[in-house]
Amino acid sequence: MNLTSGDRRIPVALLLLRLSVFLVMLMWTLDKFVKPDHAAAVYKNFYFIDGLTNLPIYIIGAIQLVIIVGFVAGFQKRWTYLLVLFFHSVSTFSSFRQYFDPFENLLFFAAWPMLAACFTLYYLRDLDTLYTVDKS
Repeated sequence: MNLTSGDRRIPVALLLLRLSVFLVMLMWTLDKFVKPDHAAAVYKNFYFIDGLTNLPIYIIGAIQLVIIVGFVAGFQKRWTYLLVLFFHSVSTFSSFRQYFDPFENLLFFAAWPMLAACFTLYYLRDLDTLYTVDKS
C-alpha cells in the first residue's frame, strides 16, 4: 500500500500502539511464570476457573507468549492481532464487577483505552507495516 506523506505517520502511531500493548501483555504473560499462584487466583476470581495448578498456568503462559511475540513482530497479523484483541476483551469484560465500585478500582478503567488500542491495531492491521514481518 502506498502512503502519502501525511499518511506516513500512521505506521509510526500503530507501531507505538503495538509496542505498548505488547508490553502490557508481556507482563501479564510473565506473571504466569513468575507468580503462577497469582495467575491461578486471577483465573479463579475473574474467569471462574478454579483449581489450576502450575503446569496448566505454564502451558497457558507459553501459548500466550508465542502469540504475543508473533503480535509484536507483526506476524500473521489477522490472527495474532485478533487473538490479542480477544484476550484483552475477555479480560476487560470479565472485570465488570470492578466497574461498579470505580473509586476503589480505578486501575481497571485503564483496560478500556487498551481495548480501543487492540481494536485499532486489528482494524488497521494492513497499515501497520513498520518493523513487521508481514508487510500487509
